Amino acid sequence: MKYKKSFITILIAVLAIGLLLISLLLINLFKDDIWDSNLKLLKNEILSEEVQNSEVNLSNFTPFEWDKVYFFPPYMLKEKVYNTVGYKWDWITETVSEGMNQIVFMKDDKVVCYIYGYPDNNGYGIFLKNDFYNEVIVLYSKNNEIFNIEKKNGIVYLKQVNQ
Repeated sequence: MKYKKSFITILIAVLAIGLLLISLLLINLFKDDIWDSNLKLLKNEILSEEVQNSEVNLSNFTPFEWDKVYFFPPYMLKEKVYNTVGYKWDWITETVSEGMNQIVFMKDDKVVCYIYGYPDNNGYGIFLKNDFYNEVIVLYSKNNEIFNIEKKNGIVYLKQVNQ
C-alpha cells in the first residue's frame, strides 16, 4: 500500500513537471523574436499620422536602441548579409529587385530589427540619399542621421536628408 501511494505521488509529480515544460515550450514557440517585436514598433511609429511630412533624427525616432544599421543593396546574397552582420539569425530573404528594403538594425552586434520588402507591401520604406549598388552602407546612431518623412499615394517614405 505504501508503494502504491509513493508511485502515485511520483507519477503526479512527473506529470506536473511534464505539463510545465510543455507550457513553457509553447509559450516560447509563439513569442516574437526581438527583431519582429521591434519591427512592429517601428512600423507603428512610421505610420503614425503625427510624424508624417516632417524631419526626424533616425536615432531618436526608432522605438528601440541600436548602434548601427546596415542598408543592403539589391540582389545581395543572404550569406553575405550573414557575414556582414556576423552571424545567422532566424531567416532572411534575398531582395529580388531594386526598390526593395533590406535593412538590419544592430545593437551590441546583435540584430534588433530587420526590415525587408517593397514599400508598397510594407506601407513604408526607408531610403538613403544616394542610390547604392554592390556595396553595403552602414549608418551609426551616434551620427544622428536626419530623415525626411513623406507620405505619397498612401505609402510613407523615410528619405535621408543631405547634411
